[in-house]
Amino acid sequence: MTKEKSKSLHTDKKNYNRKIITGSIIATIIAGTPFLFYLYEYVPEEPSWDTIFGTYTSLEYESVKTGIWVLMTKVIPLLLSLIWFFTCRHWWYHVLIIPIAMFSFQCIGALNDDIRFMDEFHIIYLLPIMAIVFPSIYLIRAKMFDQINEADKTMEELEEEFMIKPKTFWGRLKQYF
Repeated sequence: MTKEKSKSLHTDKKNYNRKIITGSIIATIIAGTPFLFYLYEYVPEEPSWDTIFGTYTSLEYESVKTGIWVLMTKVIPLLLSLIWFFTCRHWWYHVLIIPIAMFSFQCIGALNDDIRFMDEFHIIYLLPIMAIVFPSIYLIRAKMFDQINEADKTMEELEEEFMIKPKTFWGRLKQYF
């Protein structure tokens, strides 16, 4: 075996191992979300709680346990949406920015003790994001269907063509911003 083939096999094995480890970590996080959600059960039923991160006082809910429960109902869907966004390989993955923004606004609202109507007007803040994402997705879709009509490619081949596959975590992160 030549030196180049040996180096190529080593690189392929290294990439394969990295994918297995990354996939295992993601799968563990997804499988552990019910346990993360029920962490609020271990929070005291008091109006104030001292932690290593500081003191959390729940003025609106009058119970730290209820405040953490409300926060977990927003954080878990946000976490799952972020995992979906960063691991999605379809052409429409940018649409996931909309629920990510919505859950982010809800998390901020859950932390802000002065908000009385938590889920009432967040759609107003999402409108600018939606105004950018929807036309972008439509243009990508129109371009794909235009190429289908001009060429003899299947939808899967076009999705593969439109996929961007960065090699590193930072490359993936830069791809989205």
